[in-house]
Amino acid sequence: MDFFIPGAGSKQDQGSEKAKLKWWQLSLLGVGCTIGTGYFLGSAIGIELTGPSIVISFILAALGTFIVYNLLAKMTAEDPQEGSFCYYADKAFGRWAGFSSGWNYWSSNILIMGSQLTALSILSRFWFPNVPLWIFAAIYAILSIIVVLTGTSGFDKVENLLAVIKTSAIVMFIIIAGAAYFGWINGDVARPGFPNTAGELFPEGLLGFWSSLIYAYYAYGGIEVIGMMATQLKKKEDAPKAGIIMLIVLAIIYVLSLSLAVLLAEHQAFNDKESPFVTALNPFNLNFFPHVFNAAIIIAGFSTMTASLFGVTKLLVTLADSGDAPKVFSKKLKKWKSLPLPSLGLATVGLLASIITALLLPGKIYEYITTAAGILILFNWAFIIFSALKILREKLWGKFLGILGIALILAAISGVIFEDSIRFGLFVSLLFVVIIGITAVIMQKTVWKKSNKTG
Repeated sequence: MDFFIPGAGSKQDQGSEKAKLKWWQLSLLGVGCTIGTGYFLGSAIGIELTGPSIVISFILAALGTFIVYNLLAKMTAEDPQEGSFCYYADKAFGRWAGFSSGWNYWSSNILIMGSQLTALSILSRFWFPNVPLWIFAAIYAILSIIVVLTGTSGFDKVENLLAVIKTSAIVMFIIIAGAAYFGWINGDVARPGFPNTAGELFPEGLLGFWSSLIYAYYAYGGIEVIGMMATQLKKKEDAPKAGIIMLIVLAIIYVLSLSLAVLLAEHQAFNDKESPFVTALNPFNLNFFPHVFNAAIIIAGFSTMTASLFGVTKLLVTLADSGDAPKVFSKKLKKWKSLPLPSLGLATVGLLASIITALLLPGKIYEYITTAAGILILFNWAFIIFSALKILREKLWGKFLGILGIALILAAISGVIFEDSIRFGLFVSLLFVVIIGITAVIMQKTVWKKSNKTG
């Protein structure tokens, strides 16, 4: 398999065009693709479920994410392929695996884009409550498509800029929250403080902690895009280092900011309608903060949505080139020779369908879609680990880490069963898996079988 990269030239010159990134640039891009509304908003649900122990959930999720990325980076360094995880799944287990991995990822990101766009529209009404949601949705969708149309170089520049803005917003919260915790701002505000007992650390018990894992993992989602971009490194062997630095930065930011949030407010105060960082600082009467952070959340969501659109547009071209999708999706129009517009068009149609579903159907459908998307991403991460364990010659320690990664992923997925409000999302994700699986079986017995005979 071979990914088409928007903005690159012909196959003859793609090699020189792609090998531009330094490892630290990839790390920064990773931060930009990862920090999204899953962190700014989803973490509030996690706190609601488990209390201060959400910090432990994020540490475990960071470990699981590191295992997945490290194995993906090792495969990339050993055998650089634009097909990334789809190519390696195909190499390890056969065509059905590459097909399933690719369409599983495409489906999950379509759902993620729909949920992110809905969230952006709702957040924008904080300032303009009378403007219909569909107007905001249309504006953000158009802006995201424009960014993708600028190609790889434009995407890199925009994501790097948004990464700086998002990270700055979190650092701002850490500074203000730290000052509030030490009593430098409104020192008379009551604070729960550090949990001294197991009951204070796990107020909702182990089941609540278990259920919170999916939200911690969701906040780290986005490493697949970085796996694809790793082929653009000047030195492919720097891919593991770029990922390690990226995850260290993310883990420090996440753990420190969430720790301050749960130290400043009781876990009952957090809810899914408001960022935990806004909730934590509400008692301190900082009138500017909700506006600044609402803007930061919108930027984060737009960044994540654009990264997903960029990823699925590239992926569908790969699927078309390998015969796992209609060939039309690998074609480029003459006016934009470097852009796979049919692929982008289908992604846009899927995005619109997801938006309509999220906006028209009542209540929990939005949460179900988001949960289902997160679980599908974890299914892909499991594919990456299994592929690496078969392809790479890992020693005992490497194999142990791979098994640990699978165990952590299974823990995050199974924890959804214990939470009524999101359990249906698991069934939605399983429905996608069944549909993709049945399609793979049909393709195996018809299209691929015929092509093998012809070959």
